[in-house]
Amino acid sequence: MSTHRAQDLAGAALAASASDGCVVVAAEHSETNLRWAGNALTTSGETRTRALTVISTLEGGAGTRAGVVTRTVATPAEAADLARASEAAARHAEPASDASPLVEPYAHDDDWDADAAATDATVFDRFVPALAAVIGDWRRSDRSLYGYAEHQVDSFFLATSTGLRRRFDQPDGRLELTGRSGDNTRSSWWGAHTRDFADLDVAAASSELAQRLDWAARCVELPPGRYETILPPAAVADLMLCAYLNASARDADEGRNVFGAGPGGGRVGERLAALPLTLRSDPAFPGLQCAPFDIVTTAANGMRSVFDNGQPVPAGPWIDTGRLADLVRTRSWARRTGARPRPMAGNLILDGGDASLGEMIASTGRGLLLTALWYVREVDPQTLLCTGLTRDGVYLVEDGRVRGAVNNFRFNESPVGLLGRLTEAGRTERALPRERGDHFRRTAMPPVRVPDFNMSTVSDAV
Repeated sequence: MSTHRAQDLAGAALAASASDGCVVVAAEHSETNLRWAGNALTTSGETRTRALTVISTLEGGAGTRAGVVTRTVATPAEAADLARASEAAARHAEPASDASPLVEPYAHDDDWDADAAATDATVFDRFVPALAAVIGDWRRSDRSLYGYAEHQVDSFFLATSTGLRRRFDQPDGRLELTGRSGDNTRSSWWGAHTRDFADLDVAAASSELAQRLDWAARCVELPPGRYETILPPAAVADLMLCAYLNASARDADEGRNVFGAGPGGGRVGERLAALPLTLRSDPAFPGLQCAPFDIVTTAANGMRSVFDNGQPVPAGPWIDTGRLADLVRTRSWARRTGARPRPMAGNLILDGGDASLGEMIASTGRGLLLTALWYVREVDPQTLLCTGLTRDGVYLVEDGRVRGAVNNFRFNESPVGLLGRLTEAGRTERALPRERGDHFRRTAMPPVRVPDFNMSTVSDAV
């Protein structure tokens, strides 16, 4: 790792810039991880990386052009070369359709000069003995435990030619456990997001996995169809993220996504949920803290713009007590439409009710209980129809008790359509989305009840 600090390299790139506008994002990444399989630790590792992104803007008669270049740099001279490469990219770029003036400085309390934060294997000091104890339990029960623990810290330093300086340290971690029966015919999965591994109860997670394997001792074959289904928080997170990551105001205004109603006729203000649910983001939400300002190194689907780097990210609802309250909107699109900008945030929370998952099971006459969704893919942007698979345990509930496991299914559902059919939402808790947990894991969701979840075909997945 370079002896030069990230913020000093950012300053060197900015000083070398000859463009009309310049944004520099320096990112320091550190990571440590553990893997285990078949009741034995298999690998561990640590990595550290640094990336510097320079965004150069050039004004011209046809509009503003932008050049974005990212590299690993170690010296001020390399940072200056990167600035020149970014300028060259801008000279050859087409005018940007999302151009905006760079964000001006504003008051905040970031400590720009503090060293970058980092993680190492000591984050697992309390976790490893707890893991060793449960692995011993699994070995003695003739079952196998597999899993992955990862902790990472990213420090971001953002500097602009307007004089804005912001920094943010993002700790982030996840734990995934998979239990398998001795004959490898049954499996169960459990996952959690954590900032520091101090809040995880490994013994409780192990007990939950073991209970699910016990449930699967009896197997029942069910045909495709629509079933009353309880979705746990992890599955709800994957579905709500499908909606969130497609919540482009521009696409809605142009009639190209599920939130539009023809050109110029978005659905903001329309009731989407039958229950008074609120879907929101809050950079300060306890346990799910994320950057309170925009950090953009790659434009994305009209929802993120490199010109918006540094703008504050507010807390607020996307769906407010059942009604669509807002969509993701860049500053450029906000100016065009006379609306306010609304940047994406790095977390997502769905406020539910009071019932626990266990209480929801106990109040079920006959239905299905899912564990997780997998391979979720969008089929139709106009309705946000998604398809995917159930995985690692679908259970039959009768008269308030889990009676056994059933086969897996492929499902076809729209998360927006589901919101309008939910009949119950339980207690919100932090959740790790299984499908999207590699890229977006700071979520808090309730379990929900759907009276007619569409299990379209039977799947041979385990």
